[in-house]
Amino acid sequence: MSLTTIATPGSTYTLRRARRDDVDALVALIAADALRAAEFGFGDEERAGYLRAFDAIDADAAQLLVAVEAPDGAIVGTMQLTFIPGLSRGGATRMQIEAVRVADELRGAGIGSAMIGWAVEHAREGGARLVQLTSDARRDDAHRFYERLGFEASHVGFKQYL
Repeated sequence: MSLTTIATPGSTYTLRRARRDDVDALVALIAADALRAAEFGFGDEERAGYLRAFDAIDADAAQLLVAVEAPDGAIVGTMQLTFIPGLSRGGATRMQIEAVRVADELRGAGIGSAMIGWAVEHAREGGARLVQLTSDARRDDAHRFYERLGFEASHVGFKQYL
């Protein structure tokens, strides 16, 4: 099911809900990231984990895993959107954007901007009052990209690996 199409100079891409048979392509896009490549394995055990994660995401109505499909059917982008209801900010719902990736050879073509623009509108239509995302502190280019799209750095994040 197509969510929308985005046009860039020279091509049109389809944003759609990811399917289980997209998992290998989505993982490859995310793993192509130099900061995260070491986290990914591609054996049978790891693939089973990716499929379990996909199934959990796909079964959760608050989640949307997006695949960006090129005219030739190749998956060239992805992002995960999560609606989070909360008591703060007067009971506001937030939308979290995670794992935004565009194929290296297509960066700078406007696909990422169009993806984020669509995600913000999707959040608005879904009743969210805030869109948030995180970005690794080492990603200066990504920070400039998100700031150009109207996001502002407002918090310091913390993690504890289990």
